[in-house]
Amino acid sequence: MALARSLSHSLETSTLSDVLERVLDKGIVIAGDIRVKLVDIELLSVQIRLVICSVDKAKEMGMDWWVNNPVFHRDDDHHSLESTLASMEERMARLEASLASEAPRDGRRVSPSKAIPTP
Repeated sequence: MALARSLSHSLETSTLSDVLERVLDKGIVIAGDIRVKLVDIELLSVQIRLVICSVDKAKEMGMDWWVNNPVFHRDDDHHSLESTLASMEERMARLEASLASEAPRDGRRVSPSKAIPTP
């Protein structure tokens, strides 16, 4: 007696964009642990946790580490660079003024170690 097998076809098809949208909307967590032991002595332990989701879903879960990280804010970087540049210009002006006031009147050069004041 031969068994008759019927093929079942799915009525719904999913495109890659549908699957990606569903994964990003719901989120997916991939977790794994790797342990290397030799004679009951653990030599290596690696824990891997991977969360794939949309930015909105990550914020909803409280995983918004990039919000307060200055590396991801161009405005903060620009302001920080400007303040650093301003402080360097101010220091250079003080050093130049100090050098001008300490210059000997007879035209001799001042040793650099004596010319630059320590802050």
